[in-house]
Amino acid sequence: MLTIPQVGQQTTSHSHQQPAVLLLQKPFIHGSVAVGRGRCVRRPCSFPRKQTSRVRVSLNKQPSSTTKVVVSDTTEIQKSVNVKAVLTIQVSSGGFLSSIGINQGLDSITGLLGKSLLLELVSAELDSETGTEKSTIKAYAHKSGNDDNETKYESSFNIPADFGTVGGVLVENENHKEMFLKDIVLEFTDGTAVNFTCNSWLHSKYDNPHKRVFFTNKSYLPSETPSGLRRLREEELQILRGNGQGERKTFDRIYDYDVYNDIGNPDKDTDLKRPVLGGKEHPYPRRCRTGRPRCETDPLSESRNGDFYVPRDEAFSEVKQLTFSAKTVYSVLHAVVPSLQTALINSELGFPYFTAIDSLFKEGINLPPLKEKGFLKNILPRLIKAIDDSDEILRFETPETMDRDKFFWFRDAEFARQTLAGLNPCSIQLITEWPLKSQLDPQVYGPSESAITTEMIEEEIKGFMTVDEAIKQKKLFILDYHDLLLPYVSKVRELKGTTLYGSKTVFFLNPDGTLRPLAIELTRPPIGEKPQWKEVYTPCWNATGFWLWRLAKAHVLAHDSGYHQLVSHWLRTHCATEPYIIATNRQLSAMHPIYRLLHPHFRYTMEINALARQALINAGGIIETSFAPGKYSTEFSSVAYDKQWRFDLQALPADLISRGMAVEDPSVPHGLKLIIEDYPFANDGLVLWDAIKQWVTDYVNHYYPDGKKIESDQELQEWWTEIRTKGHEDKKDEPWWPVLKTPKDLIDIITTIVWVASGHHAAVNFGQYTYAGYFPNRPTIARINMPTEEPSEEFWNNFIKKPEGALLQCFPSQIQATTVMAVLDILSNHSPDEEYLGEQIEAPWAEDAIIKAAFERFSGRLKELEGIIDERNANHELKNRSGAGVVPYELLKPFSDPGVTGKGVPYSISI
Repeated sequence: MLTIPQVGQQTTSHSHQQPAVLLLQKPFIHGSVAVGRGRCVRRPCSFPRKQTSRVRVSLNKQPSSTTKVVVSDTTEIQKSVNVKAVLTIQVSSGGFLSSIGINQGLDSITGLLGKSLLLELVSAELDSETGTEKSTIKAYAHKSGNDDNETKYESSFNIPADFGTVGGVLVENENHKEMFLKDIVLEFTDGTAVNFTCNSWLHSKYDNPHKRVFFTNKSYLPSETPSGLRRLREEELQILRGNGQGERKTFDRIYDYDVYNDIGNPDKDTDLKRPVLGGKEHPYPRRCRTGRPRCETDPLSESRNGDFYVPRDEAFSEVKQLTFSAKTVYSVLHAVVPSLQTALINSELGFPYFTAIDSLFKEGINLPPLKEKGFLKNILPRLIKAIDDSDEILRFETPETMDRDKFFWFRDAEFARQTLAGLNPCSIQLITEWPLKSQLDPQVYGPSESAITTEMIEEEIKGFMTVDEAIKQKKLFILDYHDLLLPYVSKVRELKGTTLYGSKTVFFLNPDGTLRPLAIELTRPPIGEKPQWKEVYTPCWNATGFWLWRLAKAHVLAHDSGYHQLVSHWLRTHCATEPYIIATNRQLSAMHPIYRLLHPHFRYTMEINALARQALINAGGIIETSFAPGKYSTEFSSVAYDKQWRFDLQALPADLISRGMAVEDPSVPHGLKLIIEDYPFANDGLVLWDAIKQWVTDYVNHYYPDGKKIESDQELQEWWTEIRTKGHEDKKDEPWWPVLKTPKDLIDIITTIVWVASGHHAAVNFGQYTYAGYFPNRPTIARINMPTEEPSEEFWNNFIKKPEGALLQCFPSQIQATTVMAVLDILSNHSPDEEYLGEQIEAPWAEDAIIKAAFERFSGRLKELEGIIDERNANHELKNRSGAGVVPYELLKPFSDPGVTGKGVPYSISI
């Protein structure tokens, strides 16, 4: 905010005062001023000595308007100040995310009259005499020009000297359609300016009569809020909270909580009914409430008819022209997938040869013609190639992994390396107890002891050490999906075209710092009359054993792919973050410094989550039809949330320690000693974590020098309480939730939220096409049982005769593989206007010199990280991130060019 320059001089008031008469060209009067015909008569009042007499006057939009003041020679009135307001409106392109308005004709007339937008300046100060809010100063804004998809509006104000500091602007959209307001700048005649960063949709007053309020870029804790803005600060939060009633409309800005009861669609098909996620039976984070009616066939489920509401400012912005948009994914699911189904005909057909998989990257798939020529190429220019005017083909780009080494996916070393530097580097954990044992009820799931024995492991590591020595020296690691998956095995096996096991995969840390897979255990629980079945597979030198090992790896990779997509990616980033966004908007004012710190980390997350509910994780959607748990996918993620998710363990250092991958050591960088020194995700992640934490520390300490301000900040305390008790309500009584009493508590909490939205999400998202684009490397589903599990004679003979055929049968079908590949290509893509962590400073941060300096240091550290990662990737001693045919680990490089690059850390979960 900026204080109006004080002009005029104080004069001595006399005992015989006459009413002051002001002649105005176009009077627009506010305050305690009586309006007469063509003049204003100021009501008489007495002033103490040395007090300047005041007249509150505002003028219309004409910049040339002047005020002629006539007063008695005994009183001098302070002069007013002329101010120009410049508004930047970004032009909406319409189309898929079209504007709400329908009456263009009336809007054009309104614009010609210069009455498109009504502005009201709000004083930050209360009236010193009455203790009430000062009257606002109104003026209409008129269009003044266009420039690069932006339209400028201007209005002029004449601000009385006693108005004080401008703290806010009320804006009313007089049009019938919404407008996107980028910013407002108040320009003073002395060259100074007051900035209001808005980036918000202005609803039409015909949709909602409430005026929008925008505060200046200066941040205030609640206790420091200027007196004239307190009511507006509180009322704006009340509007954002809503009343929990009714169905949300597209233009609403209301944030509220609900359970995930719209994944299923029982009204369409009873087989599409899904359990409600959220509650005692299926604990889950909360989503944004939409208020849609319940299903007719299931009163617990919400109807999927109508829009998947998100608060208006959370929706993808047309004006940003994101290459990823609701339109793109919607079109892939509703145009590309049906085209593939038509082209491939048999949805269960697998690939007959590996050369058929290779052809996806060379010849591609001929797609049937659509009514709208060129439609698919327009939405997927990277993948859709036009042959001529009538035909289009879907031809995939060769992933970098396959381009560097066509057989990368076949090697055990790469299978192991990707647990540390691949798409899901946050599942591997240290083995601390031996023998391995399940925690499931043996009465239900069979004997709990693992079939992986000491003898098996020592057979693989003989010459190095014994199992006991390996445990003590922290050399054995595991991917353990046994207890999470085993309860779903019998249910998944009832589904058509898929199968499932519980799995454990054991690795050994070689002297050169690489991992070596030693054994895979696959388990089937008792089913009907059949007892528990389990078998261990190890790397072999004989042909049959080798192919069994390769098939066992395919099953484990399907488990890892499902866990990655549903837990490491969806649950831990997208799903867990939505409650933070809702609570931030409900409890922290837009002028709160913590709101402004967090806001860039939440851009577009709620929109992509709504899209996921609509077409990715929904009943019959991409995840259910193409990933290992099938129709039980989201229910499986609920089990993982119940058994594994803890807020305190989402912090990278705590996560590494909890998995046994690091121990605290104050004497080493980051205060952590990694058990596997060459662990690219952890190595780069810890540098990024420290940079984020230092930035957050500098920011928080600037506003909260001591714990008293933390504890007395009611908005902040309500925010943290609501995250715990409403956003993550099913875990509200857990003892591990951090308390919020000191600046350090707040720093740790915010650093964790920021890390999840930026670093963690980047690590598990932007490598999806690189590592899973060639699906044999990461099959998303396994469709047949192991040949050794009670095989028929025919199946076994076919396996012996042509083992490659069994592997191809196990892989996803043609329609499953190509659908997932198309979606992963989109999800791995950076928009040309992606907003990367630390690249551009937020406007409110830039207006505080201390915060600006802290941000510049943060940005500098991220640039240093770029160089650190390049240096590490060039170090041939680090074999988990470099070597012949190995894709360098760049997923945590902060910045990136547009496209599918396998690097870049955006601020938020925007894709």
